[in-house]
Amino acid sequence: MSVTQEQADWFAEAFGKLVGNVEQAILGKEHVIRLVVAAMLTNGHVLLEDFPGTGKTVLAKALANTLDGTHSRIQFTPDLLPSDVTGVTIYDQGKGIFEFHKGPIFASIVLADEINRASPKTQSALLEVMEEGRVTVDGVSHEVGSPFMVIATQNPVEQAGTYTLPEAQLDRFLFKTSLGYPDHDTAVTLLLDSSNRARDAGITPIIASSSVVTMAQLASEVFVDAAVLGYLNEIVTATRTDVSSTLGVSMRGALALARAAKTWALSQGRTFVTPDDIRDLAVPVLAHRIMVDPEADFAGVTAEEIVNRILVEVAPPAFRAA
Repeated sequence: MSVTQEQADWFAEAFGKLVGNVEQAILGKEHVIRLVVAAMLTNGHVLLEDFPGTGKTVLAKALANTLDGTHSRIQFTPDLLPSDVTGVTIYDQGKGIFEFHKGPIFASIVLADEINRASPKTQSALLEVMEEGRVTVDGVSHEVGSPFMVIATQNPVEQAGTYTLPEAQLDRFLFKTSLGYPDHDTAVTLLLDSSNRARDAGITPIIASSSVVTMAQLASEVFVDAAVLGYLNEIVTATRTDVSSTLGVSMRGALALARAAKTWALSQGRTFVTPDDIRDLAVPVLAHRIMVDPEADFAGVTAEEIVNRILVEVAPPAFRAA
């Protein structure tokens, strides 16, 4: 079933309202907010990597408050256990049965703060839920429900005592992005409002959980021409053969870009994906899935530079496939 222009206009309007609501807490970062909202409507997860104090946690809380659903925050520490995330089965003496007590992962929006500070075992427990959408404890599966989104944060500095996410686990995040520091005018505005210590607290829900599911389903039905998909595949293939990379983008990454491009196109009121949608999302979707060659890394080459170079080298389709 194809998406009508009327549905596309409704989606774009709703998308804009979601972004505007979150932007009340995070000023001057519209593009990053659009990425995070797009991830939620693509049933994907986001990894925010940035320096301390740039608003990563505020962004996650603001999005959670925008959604009329449940949300939770997990502060990752070295002593955090997998059961602290997923939940645990406890014997109820009064009833004479074992009962499952849900962990904080059972929420619509889950903020995994400083995910790289937890042990690999605990990280794996979280990332398994992200991939499967359910928790298995003592052989029994428990669905986390829908919508379900994890916003994980990590600090690129202070690496002592942290556990870097392996490439296979990074691959499970739809987007990896950062907020960065605000520009001068935005910084002055924030300083003028310095007495407001919880900007996200004023955000009120404007969308129901069921509407998020409906929007995600609508986005999945956006049309993508074969020529655009061919262009996407050429970009992904080039990441695997680039001289500066030792590991390119997997097929999971290619599928993630295709799905995200549909949501991105619909958020702009279009019923079809263009090569520009692929280009707009290539870096946040693909860069964190690339392993840079050690020599190139030593020379200062980054995964983002590799993707941008490929976007210059690979020509977009000039015609529509038959």
